Amino acid sequence: MNDLLKKLQDLYISPRWILWGVGGLLVAGIIHVAIVLSVPAYVPHSPYERVGGFGADRSFQMLPPILPRSEPLPDLDPSMRHAICRYSLENGPLIVSAFAPSPFWSLGLFNEKGQVTYSLNDKTSEGEAVRMLVLTPQQLSILRENPPEDLEEMIVVETNELRGFALFRAFAPSNAYLPQISAALRSATCSDLPKI
Repeated sequence: MNDLLKKLQDLYISPRWILWGVGGLLVAGIIHVAIVLSVPAYVPHSPYERVGGFGADRSFQMLPPILPRSEPLPDLDPSMRHAICRYSLENGPLIVSAFAPSPFWSLGLFNEKGQVTYSLNDKTSEGEAVRMLVLTPQQLSILRENPPEDLEEMIVVETNELRGFALFRAFAPSNAYLPQISAALRSATCSDLPKI
């Protein structure tokens, strides 16, 4: 009986079983790391693609009010009302026009990854209205040959980012402001400049 017990002990703690155990742990660790590193490749939506789900390109879409655990996009302020417009400059320059009768408003341009490329607000702009022309350096050089009549009245934003989105935000200090702020966000435009 003792001999049988000794043989079983030798069998289970032999170097061969230790090597198999260490090898199994290494393989499991490699598989785990490979799965963790591959997760971002399976995330289907960049911020640009997510914004496409709100409506047609080159048109501002009102976002629903920000509620806990139901944010349409991350990091949006619940005290603001938002409208968003997705665009591609491959289709030509973009004109953004907005008016916000609000104590605070801002208009930001974001690239495909959701990084801010240009931003202004009611403190850096003149008044409650803004008109912005967004275009690439190549489009700007062509546009200089035959500029639109109101070019001097527009903020010209030159960018190398071909695809992105504009986010128009207006602060709503109380519910009394909501009807006029919602109307202003709905009236914002994000449209084509005639082909150049």
